Amino acid sequence: MSLLSMPFVDTSVDTTLHVIATFVMVGTIAALAYGFWKIHELPINKAHREQHQQLGLITMLTWIGFIWHWVWVLAVCVAFVDSEKALRRVRDIWREKEPPQPTEDNKHA
Repeated sequence: MSLLSMPFVDTSVDTTLHVIATFVMVGTIAALAYGFWKIHELPINKAHREQHQQLGLITMLTWIGFIWHWVWVLAVCVAFVDSEKALRRVRDIWREKEPPQPTEDNKHA
């Protein structure tokens, strides 16, 4: 196949299609970066909304999470878990005098 029989080659349509493709590619990369940023900022936004006592810790964990992603997971856990309620539940379990007795419904054979 020769160059003369290929459509759009060395025409203004070819240049226009390249420009459109460049805009689509840059727009896609920008949208992905923006989406990643918004998801990454979830712990900080949640902490601000709830006026979390550990806002500074959550902010630092979120920023460190850009490098080490497992730290971001820790920031999500700290931001979304009500630590006071969880500590009260652990305290109540610790102080139970005897474990709850199994009933007929939850006995296993």
